[in-house]
Amino acid sequence: MIKFPYLFSPIVLGGVTYKNRIFSAPMTFRDLSGEGELTAQAAAFYELRAKGGAAEVTVSELTVNGIYGRTYPNNTSADTKNVKVGLAVCADAIRIHGCVPSVELNHGGKFAVGENLIGPSDDTLPDGRKVRGMTVSDIDTVVREFASAARLAKHAGYRAVLLHGGHGWMIEQFLSPADNKRTDRYGGCLRNRSRFALEVIEAVRAEVGSEFPIEIRVSADEYREGGYSFRDLIEFTCMLEGKVDLINVSTGGHENSFDRTHQTMFVPRGGLVRFAAYVKEKIKTPVAAIGAIAEPEMAEQIIRDGKADVVYMGRQLLADPMLPIKAMAGRENEIVRCCRCFTCQGERMVSGLRVCSLNPVIGREFENRNIPPARERKNVLVVGGGPAGMTAAISAAGRGHNVVLCERSDSLGGALREEKWVSFKQDLYRWIDVKSAELKRSGVDVRLGVCVTAELARELAPDVIIVAAGTEALVPSIPGICSDNVIMSDRLAECIDRTGDRVVVLGGGLVGCESAVELSLRGKDVTVLEMRPTAAADANPRHGHILLEKLRSAAKLLLNTRATEITDEGVVCIGGTGEKFVVPADSVICAAGRKADTSLYNEMIGCAERVIPIGDCFYPGNMAGAISGGYYAGLDI
Repeated sequence: MIKFPYLFSPIVLGGVTYKNRIFSAPMTFRDLSGEGELTAQAAAFYELRAKGGAAEVTVSELTVNGIYGRTYPNNTSADTKNVKVGLAVCADAIRIHGCVPSVELNHGGKFAVGENLIGPSDDTLPDGRKVRGMTVSDIDTVVREFASAARLAKHAGYRAVLLHGGHGWMIEQFLSPADNKRTDRYGGCLRNRSRFALEVIEAVRAEVGSEFPIEIRVSADEYREGGYSFRDLIEFTCMLEGKVDLINVSTGGHENSFDRTHQTMFVPRGGLVRFAAYVKEKIKTPVAAIGAIAEPEMAEQIIRDGKADVVYMGRQLLADPMLPIKAMAGRENEIVRCCRCFTCQGERMVSGLRVCSLNPVIGREFENRNIPPARERKNVLVVGGGPAGMTAAISAAGRGHNVVLCERSDSLGGALREEKWVSFKQDLYRWIDVKSAELKRSGVDVRLGVCVTAELARELAPDVIIVAAGTEALVPSIPGICSDNVIMSDRLAECIDRTGDRVVVLGGGLVGCESAVELSLRGKDVTVLEMRPTAAADANPRHGHILLEKLRSAAKLLLNTRATEITDEGVVCIGGTGEKFVVPADSVICAAGRKADTSLYNEMIGCAERVIPIGDCFYPGNMAGAISGGYYAGLDI
C-alpha cells in the first residue's frame, strides 16, 4: 500500500497524464555556453530530478527574445541560433524516465539585462537605465514571440509550457498598476491590464493545441506600494478559467521581496500554501502550491485537503532529488531536507556555479551519472565523524571499499551537533540522523569514543586514511575570557539553560549572528560586537542579507567595536571613534571564529600509503565545502 496515496495519485492536465502530484519547479542551470545553449551538463542537471521520480521537470528559463528579454546575460533564448538541439536533449533526458518535460517561457521586460529595455510604460530604473514604453506593435511582437517559443518547445519534445506571469517579469508588469501606467486598452482597469497575458495565452494555445498543458505562474502579492492586490489576483485567475491547465500560485515581485518568494529558514514551511488554497476555492482550474514544501506528509495533506492539486518543489529537489521515490516507498526517513541556507542561490551570485550545501552532486550531475565500483578494494580509515567524515565514509563504501570511521566523541555530527539548540536550523540538524542511518546501510564500521593515534592507525593498517578532524575555537586574548560568565559558541547547545537574560556575543560572523537571533527568540536581550565594518561577512550573500535583517530587528549590532575586557558587569568596549564604554551582560558568548587543526593530519602521515585531509582541518569552511570535499575524497580512492 502506498503511504501517501493522494500525493502519488495520477492527474490529467490538458490531455497529459502525470504519474504523481510532485512537480520540479523551474531552476536555472547557469553553466551554459556563451550564447545560452543548453549543454549536456544542463541536461544532466534536469534529468536527475526526473530519475528521482518527479512527475514533471520544468527547464528554466527560455527567454522569448534574446535582445530585449534576457533575465541574466546568457540564459537560453528561443531566438538563439541552434538553441533547439540543446532544448531537445534536455527534454529527452527528462522524458525517458517517465517524466513530463516542461519549459518555462519568460520575458524580463523592464528588468531584463542590458540597455535595450522595454516595458508597459516609460520608466527609469534605480540604476539609471531607461525603459521605453511599448507600442501596440511591440506588444503584438512579444505576443508572437511567446507563441513562437512555445512552438519551438513543442517541436523540441516538451509536453508542456509554463508561462512566467509572476515575480516582476513582463507579464506581471502589465498586471501591476505600479508598472503599467498606460491609458489605452492595455492599461487602466484590471481587465485591460490582463489583456496582454490573455493574448499571450491565446497565441500560445493556437500554436500548441488543446492536448498540450499550458501552466502559468502568478504572484499572490507584489509587496510594493501601488502594486496589485491579492483581490486583483483572484479576479485575474478567474479570467484564466478554460484558458490554462494549471495555475502555480507563488508570491513576490522583482524588488524587495526575495525572502517572501523564496521562503527562508526563519519562517514555517508551507507558508505560501494559503494563497494557492484561496485561489482554488474560487476557480475550477487545477492549482499548484509552492514554497518550502519538503515533507511528504505536508504535501499529502495539501492534496488530500483540497488546498492544491499539485505541489511544486524547488530547492528541496536539489537537496534530495530522490524524494519522490523515497516517499512512495515509505522511506521518508532517508530524505535529506533542504535547510533553506540559500547556498544554491548565493553561490550563483559569487562564482556563477550551481551548488547545494547538502548535495555534492548538484552542478556535477553529468560527471556523477555512472560512477563505477573501485577496481581495487581498499581498507579506508576515516578519522572524524562530522559532515566531511560521514560523507567520505559513505562515498568510499559506495564504491566497494572497506571503511572504518572513528569519532573521538560519543556521537556523530561534529559541528552540526551545535545546531541542535537553534530552532530555525532543525532541518540541518536532522541531516545527522539521515546520514547516520545511511552509514549503517552502507556497511561502514562506525566506532565512537575512539581517539585515533598513530599507533592505532598503524594497528588498523589502512591503505588510505581520510582525516576530517575539524577545527578548534579561536579564543581572543581578552582579560576575563576564561571567566565563568563566558561560553564558547560550540558549547551553547549544552549550556543554553545557564545563559543569562542579558547576552553579549563576541563576533558578528555567521555563527555569532545566528546565535544572537536564536537567543533573542528565547527572550534574551542580545548585543553583538563585531570588530569589522560589516557583519555576517562569511555568509553567502543571499542568506547573509536576510540574516542581517533578522538580526537588526531582534538584537543590537555594534560594528567597528572591539572588546577589551570581560568583567562580572559586562564587556568593556572601544568603539570606532575610540570611545570607551561598557555593554552590560550576564553572559558572554565567544563566537570569534575557528582555526584549522592540522596536528592529527601531521600525525597520520606515514601511517598509510595515502593520507587525505578534508573538511575544516586545513581550511575552515562551510557545510557545502565539507560535504563536497568528503564526497569526492571517497570517490578518489
